[in-house]
Amino acid sequence: MASQLTLTGFVWKNLLRRRLRTLLTLFGIGMAIGAFVGLVGFSNAFERAWLQIYSSSGTDIAVIQQTFLNTSLDESAGQKLKALPEVEQVAPMIYNVMDLTPDVNALVYGWKAGSYEFRSLQLLSGKPFQDGHREVMLGDLLAENLNKKPGDTLEIQGSPFTVTAIYHGGSALEAGAVIMPLDQLQQLSSLQGRVSTIHVRLRPVPAGEPPDQYLKHAQAQIEALLPGSRAVPAAERASNNQFVRLARASAWGTSSIAVLIGILGIANTMAMSVFERTREIGVLRALGWKKKKVLMLIQLEAVVLGLGGGILGIAFGWCALRLLALLPQTASVVSTSFSLPLLAEALGIAVLAGLIAGAVPAWRGARLSPVEALRHD
Repeated sequence: MASQLTLTGFVWKNLLRRRLRTLLTLFGIGMAIGAFVGLVGFSNAFERAWLQIYSSSGTDIAVIQQTFLNTSLDESAGQKLKALPEVEQVAPMIYNVMDLTPDVNALVYGWKAGSYEFRSLQLLSGKPFQDGHREVMLGDLLAENLNKKPGDTLEIQGSPFTVTAIYHGGSALEAGAVIMPLDQLQQLSSLQGRVSTIHVRLRPVPAGEPPDQYLKHAQAQIEALLPGSRAVPAAERASNNQFVRLARASAWGTSSIAVLIGILGIANTMAMSVFERTREIGVLRALGWKKKKVLMLIQLEAVVLGLGGGILGIAFGWCALRLLALLPQTASVVSTSFSLPLLAEALGIAVLAGLIAGAVPAWRGARLSPVEALRHD
């Protein structure tokens, strides 16, 4: 017990000896973990918003092209799907990101006027668009940002469209989106007769049949009917569409670079600490400290720095998400609440960063000869 207290006491004494350096290191790793928490937290919220799109409309399966290079389907495939006994309704659609003004871009959905997807929308003003007309419906958040109301004109890629309605979306992403007739978006995207995906709503699960088995059977039927296509469950599609994958990759890529910088900061602090305490380590070795105990001392200091920076980083990340929640462009998507897995990942990465950063300085400190260390000036 006394040995453990002595070890802990040395850790705190060494960290407090150079308070400014320790504080700067904590802020460095804290900013790195804050970037991870903020970016990954936003990515997770973005994924949940996509899942809400499917759940609010009742979509069970998204049919997509199986190949990577060809990402569009023949629109006529929707008629074939309607013939399947498990299928209740289908909704061919296109979605894309387009510039609406020099400062505002938004998701643009192409739906058919009679699509079941409209059931998830709450019409606030105006009336739905008609197929074959240059008309659009705006989410309430986007309409507020653009200062548009029913009857106004919105120019998209050089073509004027009449705003027919303002709606409140079933998902945060729909609240900041444009919905237009499918045929009009096909013209704008040069995808005549093609769609990005076909959403499928299944009939109720027959009595006595497990829902998972019913879903898998419907997937198999769809893929057999449309060779070269994939029938993806809505939850899987929400986490693997191109926008979510891009957001996730950007979040992890950027935060990984930030964490690497934080690791280098801890490593520099620990290397300088070992160098400055060479004589002290020599005294400890002369008093009977084993190499393992010296290594443990230095690694424990690095872990304390990492853990402290992780706790600080969670606070930074919360502040970043809080700021995003106040911005009109992201307010509907961002949540300032943290999931336990995200917090565990953040603290785990912080501790691991400390262990990695302290490995080389700890190894060098443990290898110091007591005689050589005592001679060090």
